[in-house]
Amino acid sequence: MKRSLLNSLAEWKNSQHRKPLILRGARQVGKTWLLREFGRTQYNQVLYVNFETNRHLRNLFADDIDIDRILRILQIETGINPEAPGTLIIFDELQEAEGGLTALKYFDEAAEDFHIVAAGSLLGLAMHPGSSFPVGKVEFLDLYPMDFIEFLEANGQSALAQLLENPDWQVINTFRHKYIQYLRYYYFTGGMPEAVLAFTENNDTAEVRKIQQRILDAFEQDFSKHAPHEIVPRLRMLWSSIPAQLARENRKFMYGLIRTGARAKEFELALGWLADCGLVHKVTRVSKPAFPLKAYEDYHSFKLFLLDVGLLGAMGNLDMKIILNGDKVFEEFKGSLTEQFVLQQLVTDKRLSVHYWSAERATAEIDFLVQTSSMIIPVEVKAEENLHAKSLRLFHDKYNPAISVRTSMSAYRQDGWLTNIPLFAIAAVSGL
Repeated sequence: MKRSLLNSLAEWKNSQHRKPLILRGARQVGKTWLLREFGRTQYNQVLYVNFETNRHLRNLFADDIDIDRILRILQIETGINPEAPGTLIIFDELQEAEGGLTALKYFDEAAEDFHIVAAGSLLGLAMHPGSSFPVGKVEFLDLYPMDFIEFLEANGQSALAQLLENPDWQVINTFRHKYIQYLRYYYFTGGMPEAVLAFTENNDTAEVRKIQQRILDAFEQDFSKHAPHEIVPRLRMLWSSIPAQLARENRKFMYGLIRTGARAKEFELALGWLADCGLVHKVTRVSKPAFPLKAYEDYHSFKLFLLDVGLLGAMGNLDMKIILNGDKVFEEFKGSLTEQFVLQQLVTDKRLSVHYWSAERATAEIDFLVQTSSMIIPVEVKAEENLHAKSLRLFHDKYNPAISVRTSMSAYRQDGWLTNIPLFAIAAVSGL
């Protein structure tokens, strides 16, 4: 598989101001594979320690942060000299090692020539007890499920993927039907690497669904492992409500769908936990499309998306035939799979800030407002060949943005004030 974050890791390796790196990401998005692949392709040797499986090393940093002692133990344990040139040190499941996060600070100060990367679950790292976070002493990269371009690469469609990275719209339109075919596959499979691998190896959709269900089960087991016992029932209730939340015409999150009479204060902590571990994306409403969007957030109004479109389909128990056959998939869940897909492609680009906008009296809503370095772009998502964009037109007339985007099943075209981008090419928004 080819992951685009390998390029960012290579930049980190070659940086003159390199600090220990923490690769963050939800469970099973491919953190371990990515770091091992990075080591295999960019270094002479890799010193790898997994603190979840190597239980006797969990106290490695607990007593003191003596760098020489730590390096000596690592060499004895792995048989690899950590001080040899061209060595990458990988600390996997770092949250399982007491004092592990704090130790990175000392590596930065006393062992700056070492190439050290760490990985762990977002939730475990964020909530790890007994560790002071090494602010300013580490760098971060975030890994998400595979996006659509990476999915095309994994399926042997490098030429199609490259076309989307450097859009030639005339050529892209020529292969529109092929892109739509793979978009259907992506809606079903999603971007969790294990599910993608099963699909690319044998097209076994039943196995893909089993893997997705296994991943969902593992997430729920993590609730009990990491969360305070008193909020675990609320975590499960909130988590289970997400498909129903997204199936509504108005996707604004409603606490009443979790349980009759439910209130925000009952579930705020549970929501925070789900966001912290990367299982959900909280997209807040903004009252005004102005720089920076974050200054105009309405924290009480938000949409809640899952980390992956394939997992959303599995949670909703959508029939595989509906997803894989015909274009009805793009309208299922009242288009929520499509909105989930678009959000999933946008959040992987760290140059973008993603929110949504609605009028005060809910007379109009823009599915996503995307802030780039130089502009704010309204994006209206259409799950079918419906080319009406009334809310987008109202927004355009009121705020006169430089670019207004509708993403739909139609081909790319400029139509006066409106730019239509095909769903499968929505990542091109960052280059407008």
